[in-house]
Amino acid sequence: MMIPCIDLQDGRAVQLVHGRKLKLAVDDVFGLLDRFGRHPLIHVIDLDAAMRKGTNAKLVRELCAAAKKRKMRVRVGGGIRTVAQAARIAGWGAEKIIVGSAAFNNGRVNDAFLKRLALKIGRRRVIVALDTEGGKILVRGWQDKLRLRPDEVIPELEKYASEFLCTYVDAEGTMRGTNLAWFRALRRVTRRPITAAGGIRSRAEIRALDRIKMNAAVGMALYTGKLS
Repeated sequence: MMIPCIDLQDGRAVQLVHGRKLKLAVDDVFGLLDRFGRHPLIHVIDLDAAMRKGTNAKLVRELCAAAKKRKMRVRVGGGIRTVAQAARIAGWGAEKIIVGSAAFNNGRVNDAFLKRLALKIGRRRVIVALDTEGGKILVRGWQDKLRLRPDEVIPELEKYASEFLCTYVDAEGTMRGTNLAWFRALRRVTRRPITAAGGIRSRAEIRALDRIKMNAAVGMALYTGKLS
């Protein structure tokens, strides 16, 4: 299944290359819900919160409400660092909460936080984001790189999460295609659902991911019209 992404920065929906360089921006964020209306599920990511440069919380809440009216399910991530914050967003109607940086502490899995989170909102509503560059996990809005690889931590994280969001940042926003071999390797590590992201630009890639039972989170290819 293809999942459209709405990444928020300064109140706009944006697409970045490698999570750093702004490539395009859309002011009419709610218009994207109409554009993506045929898809039952979307991702909403607060990039400002992830990068500790502010928040788009009000807009996220309004998007959750607007999506609910359209019978679209929403998964929300970006800068969610406390259990209380996660519970609040879940209360806005988010189907699942995506946590990345908070899942790690001092270069290790943050078991204490994840245990509290799973107890508060339920493991089935928790997604752990494992975004990588050069094979290593990135945190803090993709600004810091850990020594950890996804395959090293997924077995431990399975206790706390219902699924994983794995972004291949090396290809993010480049429109050059993603690394299917990387995702096939991750598929062998866990039986939990995985949503793949990062550079996905074609129906062929989406079908290839579907064959290994992965969803495809897509941004740039939708915004530029490469995929309709």
